[in-house]
Amino acid sequence: MDKLLQLFLSFFQVGLFSVGGGYAAIPLIQDQIVNVTGMMTLEEFTDLITIAEMTPGPISINSSTFVGTRLAGPFGAIVCTLGCILAPFIICLVMAYFYYKYRNFSGVQNVLGALRPATVALIGSAGASILVLALFQSKWAGIQLANFQWIEFVLFGVCLFLLRKYKISAIATILGSGAVGTVVYLLKDMVLR
Repeated sequence: MDKLLQLFLSFFQVGLFSVGGGYAAIPLIQDQIVNVTGMMTLEEFTDLITIAEMTPGPISINSSTFVGTRLAGPFGAIVCTLGCILAPFIICLVMAYFYYKYRNFSGVQNVLGALRPATVALIGSAGASILVLALFQSKWAGIQLANFQWIEFVLFGVCLFLLRKYKISAIATILGSGAVGTVVYLLKDMVLR
């Protein structure tokens, strides 16, 4: 029961402070689950985020559900998901009321404009952490050039190029990189034997 309460409070904080959508919640979930409570390693967390990204639905809710399931089973999934959505649900109801009442007030637009850079920074931080883990198999502090993963770097570069230049759908990119990565690693294992 103590673990479920700790999970609920951790994800309530995530929901309370993840300004900017689902991707902005990822570094907050990482901080709560990996850094503060130590319930999960960064590698495990990154794997769950990858799965959450590939499944339909909002990434913050998917991540909460997957982390809760991994740490405490079905009840953990329910507790983490409720913790993640309760604060935003209440805040959205209150904010919607005040927004429609005061939307023409210039102070409201100033606050929204000030929150945009913080949102971009949170999303960038999460993306950079996952990229460093994928390319170096470690956190920022443990980066060693000897651990550089060339296959992941090439897949990342090709996917980024295809997404930006040809506007390939995210689904096709995920499925394609998964298929290519599987084939490349199978071939690599066969060559190394």
